[in-house]
Amino acid sequence: MQIGILGTGMVGRALAGRLHELGHSVTVGTRDPGATLARSEPDRGGGAPFRAWAAEHPQVRLATFAEAAAGAELVVNASNGHASLEVLRAAGADHLAGKVLVDAANPLDFSTGFPPTLFVKDTDSLGEQLQRTFPEVRVVKALNTLTASLMVEPQALPGESTVFVCGNDAVAKQVVTDLLVELGHTDVLDLGDITAARGTEMYLPLWLRLMGALGTGTFNIRVVR
Repeated sequence: MQIGILGTGMVGRALAGRLHELGHSVTVGTRDPGATLARSEPDRGGGAPFRAWAAEHPQVRLATFAEAAAGAELVVNASNGHASLEVLRAAGADHLAGKVLVDAANPLDFSTGFPPTLFVKDTDSLGEQLQRTFPEVRVVKALNTLTASLMVEPQALPGESTVFVCGNDAVAKQVVTDLLVELGHTDVLDLGDITAARGTEMYLPLWLRLMGALGTGTFNIRVVR
């Protein structure tokens, strides 16, 4: 599958590298590829500059947001939640129309420090905002309840754990579910339409507290039923 990943941070890198290993053709999108490769400072998450990662993954192409979306069959929003609408606008509604968009972003607001709050919650969600703004895109919220490494290697945990999907298009959700299974996820729970993104996004405050208590982000929950 041709996959476009919008974002060069930890999530974008983890997904791009693993999906390429699984045989997909992957393009990572950024605002300015030249500027992204020229940066020498660590990324926002403290990781190595993107150019170091790119040197280790020469078959993963770096392009603009629009180019990454235009050539893709499936697109992943791996951008910072604050920038997601801007990133999708840069990708272009025409390039996204009709395509499955996996929204892995969270509406985290760090303006008052850590732990962050959510800039949208309760009666709306980032996933819904993306769907409303781009009505011809088939948005599926998924993977936003996991740290990047577990998105692509869930078997790093000793037992089975649960990941969620939600969206308005049943076929799109099945496409994403199949991709999650390919990544190694064995318990994929469909929560319903895109309004269920409110729940998965509002899990993040608890996730952050759990990370603080455990001293690591390498954990997940299991829905026992």
